[in-house]
Amino acid sequence: MERRQFGRTDMQVSVLGFGGSEIGNAGTTPADAARMLGAALDAGLNVIDTAECYRTSEELIGGLHGRRSEFFLFTKCGHASGLSGPDWDPGMLSQSIDRSLKRLCTDHVDLLQLHTCSEELLRRGEVIEVLQRAKAAGKTRYIGYSGDGSKALYAVRCGAFDSLQTSVSVADQEAIDLTIPEAAARGMGVIAKRPIANAAWRHGQRPDDPYQHVYWDRLQALAYPSLTAETALRFTLAVPGVCTAIVGTTRPGRWAENAASIAAGPLPEAAYGCIRARWRAVANADWLGQT
Repeated sequence: MERRQFGRTDMQVSVLGFGGSEIGNAGTTPADAARMLGAALDAGLNVIDTAECYRTSEELIGGLHGRRSEFFLFTKCGHASGLSGPDWDPGMLSQSIDRSLKRLCTDHVDLLQLHTCSEELLRRGEVIEVLQRAKAAGKTRYIGYSGDGSKALYAVRCGAFDSLQTSVSVADQEAIDLTIPEAAARGMGVIAKRPIANAAWRHGQRPDDPYQHVYWDRLQALAYPSLTAETALRFTLAVPGVCTAIVGTTRPGRWAENAASIAAGPLPEAAYGCIRARWRAVANADWLGQT
């Protein structure tokens, strides 16, 4: 699988990464998680991304410690998720980081990301300082910010972070103009989350899950012809500056399918341009990046 330089870090990351949300939130068993994670690594992925709030995800990934040398480990902090104190409280953040390391069965991660806090909190600086202290203590090699919109733009411009994780897909293109170009110019690694827009086009009617409503509604208006997961994924990987796209699943065979679907590389320039042009023609001013 293709590798890309992750900003100014020393990491060469696979263009597809394993997203840990689904396995944590779906009640996946340790044995099933091991099979899925193993299948991802066998397909050539070398990025696993999770978070403190994905229920059992960190513990399940921690069970893969026997293959730890084969992948870069990313996690996020910010939500209390059972700890005392409010979300993004500096004291709680420090506890959360240590809890994540324990769950992941490691003494450090490759990337520790601040999980979608507000611009106001970023400007106050205390949350950033917690991550910087964790880096100085060797608990993470790099620090990043995960989020969208104006708060993500501030995170890029403040100069504190090594990476940006942000939503980008055929149904979510704000970041292509707002944040990704500047992040790339500053040497930040860029991680695309929700890169296939939750495949919301698959539903013949508006899905019951509210999480998919925004993308489903947008795709009805955009009316892309013959949209497939392969086209959507190759579009995201064609966005200049994107280093890796995080995809989640609970089906082990999906990783070989995803690897095959991108074997031809990013979407050709003409096809990419058509999708961008359609977005510019149809998107409303309130079609902002979705967390």
